Amino acid sequence: MAKLELFHRIAEVDSAQLRTFVLEEGLETQVQFRNVAFPEAEAALASHGGTQTPALWDGARLYQGRPDVTARLRRLLRAG
Repeated sequence: MAKLELFHRIAEVDSAQLRTFVLEEGLETQVQFRNVAFPEAEAALASHGGTQTPALWDGARLYQGRPDVTARLRRLLRAG
């Protein structure tokens, strides 16, 4: 499975909480952080149809907003 991409903004509370969740749950080997302050990350988010952060790209679908991203990450945890 390809790494999931978590698109975030450093100063955004929801983004910070999701980055912490990824680290606390030991998902850092499966989730790549993409800071949209960098043009290439912002362009990648837009190429997936993204308009907001936090957002998570799983290779097939983009999840936007903390509730949807959290739900997808929890499914990843359950899958083991």
